[in-house]
Amino acid sequence: MNLRVKELTGGLLPDVNSECCTSRGILEHVTSRWGVLVLAVLLDGTHRFSELRRAVGGVSEKMLAQTLQTLEQDGLVHREAHAVIPPRVDYTLTPLGEEAAQQVWALARWAESRVPEVLAARAAHAEAKAAGAAAR
Repeated sequence: MNLRVKELTGGLLPDVNSECCTSRGILEHVTSRWGVLVLAVLLDGTHRFSELRRAVGGVSEKMLAQTLQTLEQDGLVHREAHAVIPPRVDYTLTPLGEEAAQQVWALARWAESRVPEVLAARAAHAEAKAAGAAAR
């Protein structure tokens, strides 16, 4: 562990199962509802705020701005403001962000591919619960 990492972590090795580990916050940011979707859209390349808002269905301007700010603070997204009229801001993934985006996008794709199985499991669970309640 290098000196800077040791200083930032208090000498502790990151452990996501540890209650106070910083990795939990990072995991929360990249796996949040909007974080996953923003990272996935940015895998396609640079986007402006309005393009991201259109691409990520259902996200409000406020939530998109907060998500982008959080991902930028974590070093996953690069924000570049251009001094033009009207103002233009571009968002791109950093190398760290690209790595994270690939990981969460694989999980999102897995979820998409498993919708039928999950819906069947939910229906079976609801039927079993209803049968159990009726037997009482």
